[in-house]
Amino acid sequence: MLKAQMLMPQFQDISTLLPFTILAVWTFALLLADLFIPRERKGITALLAALGLAVALGFTLSQIGREAAVGFNNMAVLDGFSAFINALLLVSGILGVALAYGYVKRMDLERGEYYILLLFSVIGMMLIAQAADLIMIFLGLELLSIPLYVLAAFARPKVDSEEAGLKYFLLGSFSAGFVVYGIALVFGATGTTSFSGVLASASTGTPNLLLTIGAALILVGFGFKVAAVPFHMWTPDVYQGAPTPVTAFMAAGAKIAGFAALLRVFGSALPSLASDMTPILVALAALTMIVGNLLAISQSDIKRMLAYSSIAHAGYILMAFVPFGNKSVLPVSVAAGLFYLVSYAITNFGSWGIVIAMEKAEGKGLAISDYAGLGRKYPALAAAMTVFMLSLIGLPPTLGLVGKFYLFRAVMSGGYVGLAIIGVLTSLVSAYYYLRVVVTMYMRDGEPEVTSEPWLNLTWGAAALVTVILSFVPQYLFEWASNAVLKLF
Repeated sequence: MLKAQMLMPQFQDISTLLPFTILAVWTFALLLADLFIPRERKGITALLAALGLAVALGFTLSQIGREAAVGFNNMAVLDGFSAFINALLLVSGILGVALAYGYVKRMDLERGEYYILLLFSVIGMMLIAQAADLIMIFLGLELLSIPLYVLAAFARPKVDSEEAGLKYFLLGSFSAGFVVYGIALVFGATGTTSFSGVLASASTGTPNLLLTIGAALILVGFGFKVAAVPFHMWTPDVYQGAPTPVTAFMAAGAKIAGFAALLRVFGSALPSLASDMTPILVALAALTMIVGNLLAISQSDIKRMLAYSSIAHAGYILMAFVPFGNKSVLPVSVAAGLFYLVSYAITNFGSWGIVIAMEKAEGKGLAISDYAGLGRKYPALAAAMTVFMLSLIGLPPTLGLVGKFYLFRAVMSGGYVGLAIIGVLTSLVSAYYYLRVVVTMYMRDGEPEVTSEPWLNLTWGAAALVTVILSFVPQYLFEWASNAVLKLF
């Protein structure tokens, strides 16, 4: 009886992190199994990786609607928010595998460790989504980052890829130092790293400079992960040099995890610092939208253009977390942010899928001018790319329009009308460089060459359909996002 009682908490802990545990065990098993799979048949590793993600996704979806639970001595939490984020991350992982399946063969990069590293990165992201302690946040950040450093340099001995991996590693390690130092200062100020403990200590009403400095340092580290200005300098070079499927996964997955961490730390543990941190968040969001969109205008390379676009969209998503100290507005604002994350992730994978289809083995096909004539020669591909460009601008009939509507409405209801105006104006600016791709496809003559691969075609085709169809029935997705944050604050 005593032994059973001692084992009960362990079973409860495992059930709290069940999808995470399943994917972790699956990944380690796949790591061993890959040793016995010949290199010419590494597609088996890809299929097994996608299967593991799908199994974890099934268990994640089964957790929707369950009562919140904690585990591992209150270091991990299972709630609606974690289920929503985990589901989005697992779908992103599946799409990341689908985009890479044919690409790594075509580029002679077919090595099984690609998919295993991707799975480890997803595991780190899921750990962040369920973190209830600053230590867990840090472990998740490192677990998601280290595999991405390797994946960015995966196209060795290509110099651009090796340079991308090195830059990402050096700047990522530097930003991790800010997070660790910030956590140390928060611990010094409160005596705990638990979110609930930090919340109780910070809510005493006594000003604490040490706590504020620690929170600011943590924000710097998160700013790097989501590519917010002025912590964005690594993004264009890394996105351009890394293998394109890695860039696609990085642009979506790392952003989702970074914003999940931002919400967990500042919304759950540090709402008392709203008066100090909100002006900083407003400035970060505004600068990120302005700088990202303005610098994207001059880009002639599609990967660099989408890199600056990714920076700009980090600014839009940051808007949702600006009122993190306002309990009456925050749930609606965060729900809008989650909705926008879904919209951006779908559009992101679709647009990068078309970039992969256009990319040649020698690295050509990445200039915007290479898209000339695409509308005449490959009308379905051009139509899908048009949908993605319109969605990134926020024009009908796309999910991006609905996402921006929810986002701007939530920000304005929080009293940040000026920030919403900046968001609208920068969206108008973005129309220039997004529509330039559309004009090039339909109004310039050319003979583009496209790679047709079943999984790649399915990815961009499904993404285009979902982007349009969900724009007509967005209420179901927004309702799920709203329920995910209903009991979070």
